[in-house]
Amino acid sequence: MIDAYGDPGTPDGRGGARYLWWLVLRQPGRCAAGAVFASVWMVLLAATPYLMSRAVDEGLEPGDMGALALWTGALFAVNGVNSWLGIMRHRTMTRVRMDAHFRTVKVVVGQTVRLGSSLSRATGAGEVVTIGVGDVQLISQSLTVVGPGVGAVVAYGVVAGLLLSVSPLLALVVLLGVPVIALVVGPLAGRLQGTETEYRERQGVLTARIGDLAGGLRVLSGLGGKGLMAEAFRRDSQRLREQGYRVGAVTSWMQALGAGLPMLFLAGVTWIAARLAAQGQISVGELVSVYGYVAVLVWPVMFLIECGYQLSRGVVAARRVAAFLRLEPPADTGEAAAPAEPSVLYDPGSGTRVLPGRLTALAAARPADAVGVVDRLGRYVPSSATWGGRRLDAIALAEVRERILVADHEADLFAGPLREVVAGRRAAEDADVLHALHAAAADDIVRGLPDGLDSAVSAQGRSLSGGQRQRVRLARAVLSDPEVLLAIEPTSALDAHTEAAVAEGLRAVRRGRTTVVTSTSPLMLDRVDQVHFLVDGKVAATGSHRELLDREPGYRALVARDTVGESTGRSAGESAGRSAEEAGEEVVR
Repeated sequence: MIDAYGDPGTPDGRGGARYLWWLVLRQPGRCAAGAVFASVWMVLLAATPYLMSRAVDEGLEPGDMGALALWTGALFAVNGVNSWLGIMRHRTMTRVRMDAHFRTVKVVVGQTVRLGSSLSRATGAGEVVTIGVGDVQLISQSLTVVGPGVGAVVAYGVVAGLLLSVSPLLALVVLLGVPVIALVVGPLAGRLQGTETEYRERQGVLTARIGDLAGGLRVLSGLGGKGLMAEAFRRDSQRLREQGYRVGAVTSWMQALGAGLPMLFLAGVTWIAARLAAQGQISVGELVSVYGYVAVLVWPVMFLIECGYQLSRGVVAARRVAAFLRLEPPADTGEAAAPAEPSVLYDPGSGTRVLPGRLTALAAARPADAVGVVDRLGRYVPSSATWGGRRLDAIALAEVRERILVADHEADLFAGPLREVVAGRRAAEDADVLHALHAAAADDIVRGLPDGLDSAVSAQGRSLSGGQRQRVRLARAVLSDPEVLLAIEPTSALDAHTEAAVAEGLRAVRRGRTTVVTSTSPLMLDRVDQVHFLVDGKVAATGSHRELLDREPGYRALVARDTVGESTGRSAGESAGRSAEEAGEEVVR
């Protein structure tokens, strides 16, 4: 099977069927062995009635005990060999399925890593989870067609040839019977693909919603929107259940026909053979062999129907994987070198000019406008932004990522000791980690945890409060010490006292380094060197916090809520909480 650390190869993402064929080609020897084992196994099943007919006609009927013993011994030997072949068939096909399973997991994980930060913009998390949990399993199961599927076709042809030696009429019935069964079951396979595709799409949407609910349950409770989201989730679940019933209805018909039609087919052929024996056209031994041939033929027919069922579901799952593999990260066409010295970042779309070595704030009534500027300056979306007069998209992406860091206040946190959560892949000393945590006013987090920096933090920091998670994310960004730090709402979940400490710490630790923060909090804005006031995504005014308060009524109105909260003794965090409740009531209405 595939090595856990080996290269899975370059998958064929042009379609579902092509992807399945690629999985077969990645292990041709094993697939061929599975087909050979299955074919010989099924053919030898057909040898059993042949040997029985010889034992009846040449041994039992004439009373020749020697011939009877000979044919009986051959029967035992063939069945012994067939038992071994059955074990090898099953073992080989298990390896085929396991290889396909792990190979698909590796290519999906590899594609996820390749997409990187563009993954969330290209597809939802629920889609990736659904592929990893359900589609991978269906794909591996569908590869049974290369073993029992091929064996069923070979055995079908062999049995038809044996029946031809007994009676051309019986051979003709067998040759025409299976295509008739395929015509009956075929439309159901097409319908199954349609219903299965819709079911998988809805499942991906619902999985994404589960993740959103799990991550934002506290926020929803604070907003008063928990009941509203629960009702929406209940409706989506019911629709998914109804679609599942449709898939189950088609599946049950396919499985019922897979079991019932071969039995009817067996009964029909046996009736014709009995009529021929009664008329003296075939011997009693040949009648026994015909019954045995048709009984054996039930296995290939059932395998063919089952393989069709599994293949239909596998193609649907493979299409989703192929569609995911076709996603491409933003093309890195840049070849130019980044500026050798700290330089101006400029976004023509908004008119934002970030001077090197200064702490700059973006204040916007619509937070999305400020985030849009950060995305352009961080080269996460196509734009004409420049760095030192050179277009960002003309600079090699690796250099941009190495020197410009976008710190999102909702960035992922991986599980592990607090030290590793903050340090990431860097081999940082404890003193450096503690210094970064101090700059983010997170000393209390270290003191509050039982084992300090060695304390375990759960995935996404769920063992921490919202404000603690935000400070840990900021500490991680500070420790990386990028030339340019673009921080999105680094203090939005903090109370006034902690926010002021973070603002002072960030100003001190980033002195002489280019830093941009998005915020509307006067506690943060009063400590930056320069503020860009954005209106409808454009820079309407630039200056210090106090200068803009004096001359810009719109800016004054934007930060007035927090200013009023301070003058009445309420913290910025309390004001934000009250506004969140008001927003929640608006959502519920």
